[in-house]
Amino acid sequence: MLFQRYSRSAAALFGFLFCVALAAQAQTQPAKLPNVTILATGGTIAGTGATSTTTVGYTAATVGVGALIQAVPEITKVANVTGEQVFQIASENMGNEHWLTLAKRVNVLLAQANVDGIVITHGTDTLEETAYFLNLVVKSKKPVVVVGSMRPSTALSADGPINLYNAVLLAGSQEAVGRGVLVALNDQIQSARDVTKTNTTTADTFKATELGMLGYIQGGKPYFYRSPTRKHTVETEFDVSSLSVLPQVEIAYAHANVGPVAVEALVASGAKGLVHAGVGNGSLPAKVRPALSAARKKGVIIVRSSRVGQGIVARNGEANDDELDFVAGDNLSPQKARILLMLALTKTTNTKDIQKMFGTY
Repeated sequence: MLFQRYSRSAAALFGFLFCVALAAQAQTQPAKLPNVTILATGGTIAGTGATSTTTVGYTAATVGVGALIQAVPEITKVANVTGEQVFQIASENMGNEHWLTLAKRVNVLLAQANVDGIVITHGTDTLEETAYFLNLVVKSKKPVVVVGSMRPSTALSADGPINLYNAVLLAGSQEAVGRGVLVALNDQIQSARDVTKTNTTTADTFKATELGMLGYIQGGKPYFYRSPTRKHTVETEFDVSSLSVLPQVEIAYAHANVGPVAVEALVASGAKGLVHAGVGNGSLPAKVRPALSAARKKGVIIVRSSRVGQGIVARNGEANDDELDFVAGDNLSPQKARILLMLALTKTTNTKDIQKMFGTY
């Protein structure tokens, strides 16, 4: 009997010590790093200048993804990183075909269990447009972070390396899951829908001036203070997996003394949709209204937007949208209204349904 009690006590002690040893081992082992894929498309972040003080007049899209990763060895401490060179272009040359290729590759990668997040390096000129397009067509809750820089890789004060480090950290974080496509520059986290480039050259150019950023990256950690409320990624109805082209949608810009020439030319070029970047609250100048109305009668979908940059374009405000059968562009910039209209036209030409999309996304 005594021997049995001793045996049970010894077994219990051994089990306790074994559990303690396992816990100690778990504490000493480093945490498993997330797997992040960097998809490079070119831009200033991959640019080079003639001298270390060349911050304008440089050549974009000259450095490959391998060199970008090697320039920031610290990222190996926050993620297991792999890279792919998808394109090597300046972002003013980004086209619909590039978006479709990029979106399809992102969706293929995110469907893999061994990919936890994606970073896309991109030129800043059209970065906000690519980010919003992906925000509407990516079919995963895993983080997708679009990043760029305002100074080339050869500049004394190049912002690309720290931006890339922060983007990788963000893409591998649990905090970023389910928040839609994000933009990370200048230690700030922005929503793809709301952010825009606000300055031609300064490093703090990307801002959501009206609605504000989502958070910060500080001390190797993302801090979120709000989340997007408009539907995105897995919540949208858009699917580009079988698309090889997108409908032609153009933008007509309003100004004092504007005439119908631009609208008529864009319609004649074959546009299926037209975003009118109106003055003020999306107002329609008297010389342009008949051209827009005629375009709508030909089947072209018209979206009233504003060149102002902030505020909601009120439906039936500065124009009778019900009577004209136009769509009010909500608070989207003309360039982002164009993206949503392109995708909307892959689903329907019903203006009432398209108006609902502008109130949803």
